[in-house]
Amino acid sequence: MAVLFSVPGEPGHKGRPRFTRYGHTYTDKKTVEFENLVRVAFTQHVPGHQPYEGPCRVHIDAYFSIPKSASKKRKKLMIDKQVRPTKKPDCDNIEKAILDALNHIAYDDDKQIVETSVCKYYSDVPRTIVMIEEI
Repeated sequence: MAVLFSVPGEPGHKGRPRFTRYGHTYTDKKTVEFENLVRVAFTQHVPGHQPYEGPCRVHIDAYFSIPKSASKKRKKLMIDKQVRPTKKPDCDNIEKAILDALNHIAYDDDKQIVETSVCKYYSDVPRTIVMIEEI
């Protein structure tokens, strides 16, 4: 059985760990906010979900907003998925933020993820669509 849900807003990413001057590590505010948004979106779309216990597959489609400077011609190409984003965040950082956010919620631990794919697109409605299925 597959679970499909959408996270509204610009796709987020896992930031680098930050350090205080005393050597303590912490996660930056943007990463924490995005991971919380992913958790809320998941629990709203799939209330009462019991975490998967077996191997899982995850597919992520990240839709970025179209730059305001894009010409009409380029904007149409972006909407038609002929022009794709090559900007930050990297696919692996998007994936890491989502997989970490869903630990103990969608699955027991992200070590259960045995197959992933991440695609980046442009859209008028920025969002991240996530599909998780137990294999």
